[in-house]
Amino acid sequence: MSAAAPRPTGCLTLADGTLFFGRGFGATGETVAELVFNTAMTGYQEIMTDPSYAGQVVTFTFPHIGNVGVTPEDDEAAQPVAAGMVVKWDPTAPSNWRAAGRLDDWMARCGLIGMGGVDTRRLTRAIRRQGAPHVALAHDPAGRFDIEALVTKARAWRGLVGLDLARDVTCAQSYRWDEMKWAWPGGFARRTGPGLRVVAVDYGAKRNILRSLASEGCEVTVLPASATAEDVLALNPEGVFLSNGPGDPAATGAYAVPMIRGVLDAGLPVFGICLGHQMLALALGARTVKMNHGHHGANHPVKDLETGKVEITSMNHGFTVDSQTLPPGVIETHVSLFDGSNCGIRLADRPVFSVQYHPEASPGPQDSAYLFARFAAAMRARRAP
Repeated sequence: MSAAAPRPTGCLTLADGTLFFGRGFGATGETVAELVFNTAMTGYQEIMTDPSYAGQVVTFTFPHIGNVGVTPEDDEAAQPVAAGMVVKWDPTAPSNWRAAGRLDDWMARCGLIGMGGVDTRRLTRAIRRQGAPHVALAHDPAGRFDIEALVTKARAWRGLVGLDLARDVTCAQSYRWDEMKWAWPGGFARRTGPGLRVVAVDYGAKRNILRSLASEGCEVTVLPASATAEDVLALNPEGVFLSNGPGDPAATGAYAVPMIRGVLDAGLPVFGICLGHQMLALALGARTVKMNHGHHGANHPVKDLETGKVEITSMNHGFTVDSQTLPPGVIETHVSLFDGSNCGIRLADRPVFSVQYHPEASPGPQDSAYLFARFAAAMRARRAP
């Protein structure tokens, strides 16, 4: 007689009562969040530490998760804020010269719950059809799950609409940033000397965005999400950057939009990414809407409407700017070739622009990295007599 199948130690419960069982890893316990799928083939550590994933469990369509291990160099924030991960195959022992540890051990240290052994193709199809569901993810080494209670918790979770999460992931106080992008063989170098004075407003900024600014010669000062226009302008910046971040842009915009409008009135160059893009659009008079399942991955084609160029981009957003609400003088510059949704805007008469995707990648392609150079060029042009 064959031995009995091992008892599942992981359980993913959707709000509609659908259940997925598997093998838990990382931290034990349970968490409630929105479930999204990510199509990136690399960069799982950067994804889990991207503050934009606050309030979300990520399921990866790529099965090899954990195979390159983890390293502190790849963290995009001091602490991961994603609620957990769901994968097809259990994380394997790392096989990479940069690895400093195992993914499952790192997850446990960070308090993140993971589950392997799941049919992630079926799960992804469900998300595409029904929209990003509210879920409860649980890990119990003994395999004891109160299914009814987990379903109730998933159904009771309020969701991301109307939720301001930027305050939860922003910095506690201002700081200076001078670390540049990683380069072989020295790793992360430091920018020295005077540079273009940039204030970066942190709604959940990824480190590689700040590195990209520093690599373009920017002297970066980071301010918390709650910064006012007076706080920003007091630093005498030559440009203002609006960062990525989690949650509903309309909720964060309640305090961010007045600041952005004050900066616009000062005539400064402005560059926004992801949540920063959405809030710039709000400040200019447009609206944002919740998407069915959002865009999460490193293979999203975006078309530049002004040049005809198509770029493969990294994306992570569940809300989008409604292009039909863009006011006169605001030009739509980029669109998604997956669904036609808005991916970029600019002002017709000033160096103010933003994109929905992530030109800093990390993880993802670097087709759009030139946007940081465009921002720096706008500031240098303003310096010219």
